[in-house]
Amino acid sequence: MVNWYKTWNNPLKNVLWWLVIIGMLGSLPLAYTRHQTETSTKNVEFVFDYRDLLDISDVQTNPQSFVAQQLKNMKAAGIGSMSVYESTLSEFKESRHIDMYNSRDAAALTQTFGDPNENFTYVLFRDSATQQKLEPLIQKTFADLGVGIKPWSFKNRNGLIIQMSMDDASIKGMDPDPITLQMLKDQGFQIVVRLSNRRPFVTNEMDRLLKQLHDFGVKRIIVDGNEVPGYTEENTDLNLNKMADLLNKNGIGLAAIEMLKEPQKGFNTLAKETNYNVVRLHSFTEKDGEKLTEPLKKAELEDRIQGVADRFVLAVKDRNIRMVFINARPVKSLDKGKLVDPLSAYYESLQGKDGAIPRIEKEGFTLGIAQPFEVESNVWQKAASVFMLIGGLSLIVLMISFFIPEATLIFFVLGLLGLVALHTLSANLYAQGLALAAAISAPSIAIMRAIRTVRTGAAAKWKSGLAFAIWTLIITSAISLIGVVYEVALLNHITYMLVLQQFRGVGILHLLPIAIAGVYLLFFSENNTYSDKLNNIRRILTSYISVLWILVAGIGLAAVFYYLSRTGNEGQASTVEKLFRSFLENTLGVRPRTKEFLVAHPLFLLGAYLSVRYRHAVYLIFIGVIGQLSIVDTFAHLHTPLHISFIRITYGLVFGAIIGLVLIAAWEIVTRSWKRWVPKLSK
Repeated sequence: MVNWYKTWNNPLKNVLWWLVIIGMLGSLPLAYTRHQTETSTKNVEFVFDYRDLLDISDVQTNPQSFVAQQLKNMKAAGIGSMSVYESTLSEFKESRHIDMYNSRDAAALTQTFGDPNENFTYVLFRDSATQQKLEPLIQKTFADLGVGIKPWSFKNRNGLIIQMSMDDASIKGMDPDPITLQMLKDQGFQIVVRLSNRRPFVTNEMDRLLKQLHDFGVKRIIVDGNEVPGYTEENTDLNLNKMADLLNKNGIGLAAIEMLKEPQKGFNTLAKETNYNVVRLHSFTEKDGEKLTEPLKKAELEDRIQGVADRFVLAVKDRNIRMVFINARPVKSLDKGKLVDPLSAYYESLQGKDGAIPRIEKEGFTLGIAQPFEVESNVWQKAASVFMLIGGLSLIVLMISFFIPEATLIFFVLGLLGLVALHTLSANLYAQGLALAAAISAPSIAIMRAIRTVRTGAAAKWKSGLAFAIWTLIITSAISLIGVVYEVALLNHITYMLVLQQFRGVGILHLLPIAIAGVYLLFFSENNTYSDKLNNIRRILTSYISVLWILVAGIGLAAVFYYLSRTGNEGQASTVEKLFRSFLENTLGVRPRTKEFLVAHPLFLLGAYLSVRYRHAVYLIFIGVIGQLSIVDTFAHLHTPLHISFIRITYGLVFGAIIGLVLIAAWEIVTRSWKRWVPKLSK
């Protein structure tokens, strides 16, 4: 039995490598399909919040003239769309469609004695045309709320008395303002509507509203609030399916706001039922805009404007953003002694020196109505899933075989049964789990293989340390890229590109390969018995702790903390480094990762070069695991276009190799100088 097991187990490692390669080749068509999907639309839409424009105009001397002029300026700057919310009486007032009073002010206006027990809302329409458009809307809204309404007039102007306090009545939601919709359409703006779930969902009413919006040319809505229209605690799926049917019927899609603290309830269901007629939206908030209104020197303001332009370009180019939503608000400036706004700074960031829009167009994008990605289907999907399962499992088992080669066959069989069971239980959990395991395994194998090459003496047989270093960097990076292929193919779904679904567990990828390679380097890289390995572990665990050990441990923990603080979307960077990053981005078009080309790859190359002569240089090779896991982690940002990620890691390898060669040259200069001068000094 033992001989039979060894007969199958011993050659299995070579077979696993072939299975990994076959699985990778079978997965490549799916990766290409993703590339086709993410390049299927190049339209970018800049949207301004019309309500914010009204807020700014409300503090101007001539509000309507101000709005008219700013609309022209926005059109010239490349902002082709306006966002309109559900209407309120307060917004009608800001738009100068109505005048609004409470009971006390109405009594003062009409010079009558008011009822002290009355707190109603009095509305006067601007003219008869406005009354014709808005009165039915107001009447219906408050009638549905069970609020009494009666006509009112003053000095030949007609109006309404709404039996509700002005504070309460002014925030009740209605259909979007038809006058504003028509005005914006006539001026050539595309209209994006923000709909909330604050009003009761009634199918016929929503159908009527969406039909009206369709007639105004609305192609997309943005959810206003934490719940999509139609979301309820009961019968949620039924209502969301009805809402999706109405959106599909009227040819209206959704916009997914990136970096929300919490997902909007019901959004994923609505997205799925609309066949993912969704575009990603980047929001430039009022708080962001305030930074452009602060009292700054001219050079500082220009830097901030440039930063805004860079931000817009990065959003479109690096994160598959197709809609940029711009907010603004008036700010009191005590230094200038007046109210200021960021509008002129926005125009400069869009069309000024190194403006965002010319740079976006240079990247191959076009200003226009944002379109959803066209999801490319692939007949190879089902067949490829088998290749991915076998190949991904083989990659994981290969990593384990570096530690327990005798159990390779056992882990392969158990892994196969486990993955099949997991796929049956949850296809999504299976895909994410296998993708994460493959992403961890590939860089771990790559570094452990490089370490073993040194430990077994294979590196010392090379005549040229430089040739060995370059070759080892190429092979190690190629093995890491195998994990990239599995990662991309397994998570080849539109929900990941739109960030409707997150790749869970990526944080583990930042540390686990380091731990795996570290354990292998300390305990398993030498060709000794398991008894010797256990003795080494026991010896380390029972060793006396010296002050030096504590210092080394402290430095190590500080290094890990710093590494984690720099990793991921929440990573922190100094002002100097941000400027350096901006310089790289603007110079190269795509910024390589600092930890790759400045640290990991150069030290790996130096370590591989020195390991031909010095076996302890393997510890420099070990540091290179950070660069290898970073290669895989770069592609874990599934909302970033594949070609951008590929360019990023290519720059990292090329520049890292160049810096590594400089380190090697510096090493040779120092060592040769040392050998030349030390004998003279000893005399």
